[in-house]
Amino acid sequence: MTKPKVFIGIKIPKEIEEYIGKYCDYTIWDRDEPLTYDIAVEKIKDVEGALLPMIKIDENLLDHGPNLKVISNFTVGYNNFDTDIMKERGIIGTNAAGSSNNTVADLIFGLILGAARRIPELDRVVKERKWEKGHDNNFYGKDVSETSIGIIGMGGIGEEVARRAKLGFDMNVYYYNRNRKKEVEKNLGVKYLDFDSLLKKSNFVVSMTPLTDKTYHLMGKREFSLMKKDSIFINASRGAVVDEEALIWALENKEIWAAGLDVFEYEPIDKDSPLLKIKNVITVPHIGASTHRTLDRMKKVGAKNLIQALKGETPDNLVPELRCINKDK
Repeated sequence: MTKPKVFIGIKIPKEIEEYIGKYCDYTIWDRDEPLTYDIAVEKIKDVEGALLPMIKIDENLLDHGPNLKVISNFTVGYNNFDTDIMKERGIIGTNAAGSSNNTVADLIFGLILGAARRIPELDRVVKERKWEKGHDNNFYGKDVSETSIGIIGMGGIGEEVARRAKLGFDMNVYYYNRNRKKEVEKNLGVKYLDFDSLLKKSNFVVSMTPLTDKTYHLMGKREFSLMKKDSIFINASRGAVVDEEALIWALENKEIWAAGLDVFEYEPIDKDSPLLKIKNVITVPHIGASTHRTLDRMKKVGAKNLIQALKGETPDNLVPELRCINKDK
């Protein structure tokens, strides 16, 4: 039997390459420079499946891949998918949901602790030799333990953040989600609040919602105005969930106390962005899942999804908007 052809658009460990090779004929982009959209368009011309980074999957690309049956992201996010066009053409889309939960939750708590205790700011004070006396109340930060945290989006990562907050820091944990999760409430002792109430009651607000038409600029001036004046906002989901101009306004006008950001509306962030000049803002370069162990795990999950789809099985991580394709088959 002829093996299906696939294109692998990222470097992968040898064992994952061998796994794909058992079931497919493949070509691989194993160069150090990232795959570009234009190269992806060329590479998918005669393949049935592709394992890709966050390349835009739009009508033009799909026009160049008439044999495509499945696109497998090795990332958790999939806002690169034009799901309407993929649904129309019967092309399965998968992601690596769940494979980076702990790693991203660890980073979120790093941002929480760093912002609350002003760690990056005070690190610079010491290194720039501005620490002139042993005790200086200008260096005071905020407690994390025994405060409250509000999580917007109680998916897998949100649950891990809640677990750390509850068990590690004895925090009151609130959450807002499209659907209530009574089992999570029972198991973790978290409390569901409506969106506005969560913003008003939380000392820390963490955005972990996916980017959709409904969540675009979910956090704007109105929402930041509802938050406590001494609260801290953390975003490790998608940059465009936040109206960045509104966030800058909130920080400059002391509507909120600080922010920790792993994602930005436009990436890389503009070198002239005011966010880079506000000292009570931590900025890191979209590194939520960036550990070697986690990235290899995500690639393994992506490869498994790819093979499952090509074998006619239901992939473990079929994205919700495209589940109807599998049912139709």
